[in-house]
Amino acid sequence: MSKPSRDRFDDVPRTSGRVGAHRAEAPGMNGWVVLLWSFVAALVLIIAGIFGSLVVMGRITLFPEAVPSATPTPVETGVIDPTYSVMILNATPDEGLDAQMSDLLINKGWAAGTVFASPSDSEDFATTTVYYVNDEDELAAIGLAGVIGGAEVRQSDFYAALNDTGAKQLTVVIGLDRSTSVPETPAETPAS
Repeated sequence: MSKPSRDRFDDVPRTSGRVGAHRAEAPGMNGWVVLLWSFVAALVLIIAGIFGSLVVMGRITLFPEAVPSATPTPVETGVIDPTYSVMILNATPDEGLDAQMSDLLINKGWAAGTVFASPSDSEDFATTTVYYVNDEDELAAIGLAGVIGGAEVRQSDFYAALNDTGAKQLTVVIGLDRSTSVPETPAETPAS
């Protein structure tokens, strides 16, 4: 037999990789891609199943009803009105608290002739309180309570007899909450 003659197909380099229509995909990649897609599909089905179960059990509401919001109630801030005369009664065992508060009010705009300081008959009044007589005086009493650093505000005509000026008057009774020497049992009675 004779050798076949050489043609152009004999000169194809052998290092060019696969040649022709019968190429196969890279071995090993199919398994990982299929495994990854299976994992993603299983994860999506599990999440959908949990979500569906929570909706059916009523733990998740798809379209919740709007809850009306509560409107805040306005807080009375009071009015600082230095035209009121102020009677300050020290109902604590500490001497000089009434004079200190008097100086504070004078420094905040009250005239010296409208602020009166005096010790009280009692020394066991529990909480510093601003008293007013008429309803229209309440905002001024709240404002005064803010000026002195906070105090209760109450309506009472008990101190109206102390007003010998005839002008609008507020009464501050300094309580044991401002005292440095507190007795054993404070009382809640008005001081005079």
